[in-house]
Amino acid sequence: MTTQPQAARQDLSRFALLSIAAAVATIALKVIAWRVSGSVGLLSDAAESVVNLVAAVAAFIALRVVAGPPDADHNFGHTKAEYFSSVIEGVLILVAAIAIIVAAIDRLLHPRELDSVGLGLVISVIATVINGVVGVVLIRIGRRHRSLSLEADGRHLMTDVWTTIGVIVGVFLVAVTGWLPLDSLVAIAVAINILVVGGQLVWRSTAGLMDTALPAEDVATIEQTLEPYRREGIVFHDVRTRESGYARFVQMHMLVPGQWTVQRAHNLSEEVEEALTGALDHLRVTIHIEPVDDPRSYESWRLDQPD
Repeated sequence: MTTQPQAARQDLSRFALLSIAAAVATIALKVIAWRVSGSVGLLSDAAESVVNLVAAVAAFIALRVVAGPPDADHNFGHTKAEYFSSVIEGVLILVAAIAIIVAAIDRLLHPRELDSVGLGLVISVIATVINGVVGVVLIRIGRRHRSLSLEADGRHLMTDVWTTIGVIVGVFLVAVTGWLPLDSLVAIAVAINILVVGGQLVWRSTAGLMDTALPAEDVATIEQTLEPYRREGIVFHDVRTRESGYARFVQMHMLVPGQWTVQRAHNLSEEVEEALTGALDHLRVTIHIEPVDDPRSYESWRLDQPD
């Protein structure tokens, strides 16, 4: 049972378009800032914005795929598509960071005076404001709709904001102190930060592809929802959870008195399902009904054995 209409998921792709537009604008601004200043730090900042553009395009494609309904080949929908776009974004971040380090080391070995630093910094500040506004919007929308693609894209943009701030400070200090190696050192520091962010993103996306259990707070919500039924003598056994993109899944055995009719047990399972989906959005519930007085109903699923 899905509590949100399919159309609402489809609308999320427009936010990826916002990210694409922001990436194009900031790339143009940062390339101009680099060209007028000659700073390798600003060049590294522009390179990360190129990654932002590719990532935004990947997020847009993933959101369009996720919005598609289940079909004969994908009976449970396409929710995991968001993990693939996040992995792509993470890998691109890592590649960009390595490229930045290579360029910074070359500039460190062959220093060059910076030109028109003031104009370059002003342009970079404008690009930073654009990224900051779009990043905050994407993170909020991503959290609200449980979209890993949008949230990851937003966090990447916010990382870009802090990266640009670091570069701006570094270039400013070079202009003030005249110590040219500082520009390259700032670029290397920026690249290391990007490596950390990219690694975290790849790890989180890979974990999602491995069908990890729901977070502890979600599991606690499920347990609290089931508690009133437990007090009435209903037993819930072998409760398992997982998440796939925005979708949450829970399956369980519900043990009821053996003398109950099928209709009565079914009615209760419908009530429990409605309570659970009301407590957690995008939750899909599977309930297996068993007699409470049959010892076989209490056999536990073991982690070290297949189903």
